[in-house]
Parts: sequence; structure tokens; C-alpha cells
Amino acid sequence: MYEFCSKYVYLCVIELTVFRMKILILNGPNLNLQGRRDTSVYGTATFEEYLQSLRERYAQVDIDYMQSNVEGELIDALHDSMGRFDAVVLNAGGYTHTSVALRDAVSAVTTPVIEVHISSILAREEFRRTSLLAGVAVGSIMGFGLESYRLGVEAALEIQNSKFKIQN
Repeated sequence: MYEFCSKYVYLCVIELTVFRMKILILNGPNLNLQGRRDTSVYGTATFEEYLQSLRERYAQVDIDYMQSNVEGELIDALHDSMGRFDAVVLNAGGYTHTSVALRDAVSAVTTPVIEVHISSILAREEFRRTSLLAGVAVGSIMGFGLESYRLGVEAALEIQNSKFKIQN
């Protein structure tokens, strides 16, 4: 960034750089079956269909997507997000309730991670009601169906915008 400020002139010229936000949506196990698995809980729309509508709605944002049923691949994606993405919207699926390693990865990265769930984990079976990620994610959104992802993107945009607000 170029900056020129003179102590004698009350004008500063700052070179502005166009900033295009990059968000990674990261889905865990079984979410590749969205639209075919437990449709009474998760709905019938596929994630790919929903992702296309998100990309159209947020055309000014680069939205990347990855899904894996492998815990280590999710951890690697979180590690790789640093310096590449401005935020991660993470639905860890069943690993939400079981993976200390995934929790440690969320805690270790500098990229803000927003936890999302299609259903409300608090209204599900007892073993699903605890999130190991909630304490280290910047926030958690659940129970709004696939719209939980849109709300996650909105939260990511708000986090980024707050970094650029001028404090008075």
C-alpha cells in the first residue's frame, strides 16, 4: 500500500486496492448426500444447487467449496485457509460432536471460522447437542436449513467489514 502524508500539508494520498473477499465453505461427513439423506430433517435441495444460488447472490465474493468425509482432509483445509481465505463457513457434520482434532485446528488458524448446521443441534438427539467447535469458532448458526450457510456468509462479510470501519 502506498501512503504519502506530509506534516505541512493536510492532505494524504493513499493508493486504494480493490479487495475481493474470499470465503471457503467447508462441509464434513455425509453432507455430500444433502438432498438425499434424512430429507425430513435436511430438505431435498442438493448442496450444489444451493451453492450456485449463493454464488449468484454474492457475485462480488469468491466462494470456494470443499466437502470431505475424512477428518484429516478437513483439518488440512482449515490449515490451508490461512492467508488464502478471509473466512471459513464450516459445517463439520458429525465431527462437530466428536472431533477434538478439528476443534484444535479451528483454534489454531487465524482465519475466522463460522460454525453452521442445517438443523438445530440443540433440538436433535442428546449426543448431538454438544458442539466441540462452538467455543473456538467466532460464532455458530443453526436450524435455518440451507439458509444457515447464507447467514454464515453474511456473518463473514460483517466480520470483514468491521475490520475496515473507521473508529471515531
